[in-house]
Amino acid sequence: MADRLLTQHEIDNVFRNLQAQRASDDISRRAQPYDFRRPDRIAKEQLRSIHILHENFVRSLASSLSAYLRAYVIVNLVSVEQLSFMEFLQCLPSPTCMVSLNMAQFDNNALLELSPAIVFPVLEMLLGSTSVSTTKIEREVTEIEQSILDGVMRIILRDLREAWRQVATIDFSIDSFETEPQLLQILAPNEAVVAVSIEVRIGDISGMLNLAVPSITVKMLGQKFDQQWTTRKTEASEGEQQRVMKLIRTSTMHFDTRLRGPTLSVENLLKLSAGDVLAFDYPIDRPIDLTINGRLKYKAKIVASGRKRAANLLHPVTLQD
Repeated sequence: MADRLLTQHEIDNVFRNLQAQRASDDISRRAQPYDFRRPDRIAKEQLRSIHILHENFVRSLASSLSAYLRAYVIVNLVSVEQLSFMEFLQCLPSPTCMVSLNMAQFDNNALLELSPAIVFPVLEMLLGSTSVSTTKIEREVTEIEQSILDGVMRIILRDLREAWRQVATIDFSIDSFETEPQLLQILAPNEAVVAVSIEVRIGDISGMLNLAVPSITVKMLGQKFDQQWTTRKTEASEGEQQRVMKLIRTSTMHFDTRLRGPTLSVENLLKLSAGDVLAFDYPIDRPIDLTINGRLKYKAKIVASGRKRAANLLHPVTLQD
């Protein structure tokens, strides 16, 4: 083969291709940034298991608080996420109601917070008030009020203990009480926690219940989050049903009946003047609506019971109705 001299353009292309190949093989280009201030994240499967665990907790807590407070209490699970302990404290109001929870089997403590928006209405109910004030109160909880709240805290910890029993036996107990988030330094600021946010609603009053469990504790229990938490329970056992019935047996419910008469448009309402007559005819054979805690449950008819008016239940309301 005859020798052929390379042109300067061909030589430049060779060096350019070699440089591009070296750049593609550079391991630094495949590296991903990592923040060493944040500890390892918990797997999504474990967070989902913790979410399902606390769904069972909020259902049990709703029935327990309803029976204890003699009121209709709604408890909803809002979120389950992993945060640093500093980020968790920054999300809490100041002042608030916080307790450090001792976990006898582990070295770390958990943290439970009840917002003042729900604490003070609960205190009014426990002290015998028939109507709960909606006035926003921003002050610290006194030592006497802490003692009054002790029964509510025992109920929360009991249901929390029962919920976690499916994974491990953890004896949650109150270690200390604090009102300022920044003063309760039970963990390092950068240490990760699993933050569980729960909404508690009593009538028109609502507030948050926040729980922080150290991530290291969850990782130690990682092997115990087995397949039983990957699927949602379809029905409660007979023992659970009997327990719920025992708790709600003494609770009270509000019954109300409504006559759904004719309607009037706003346009016609604005045209009304003195002397006009509105007919509110309601056929005597038409059933009336009977609601329980504001929800339509039965169809009924008006009857007399002695010298009082009463409602005779006809049938429960179905989706077709």
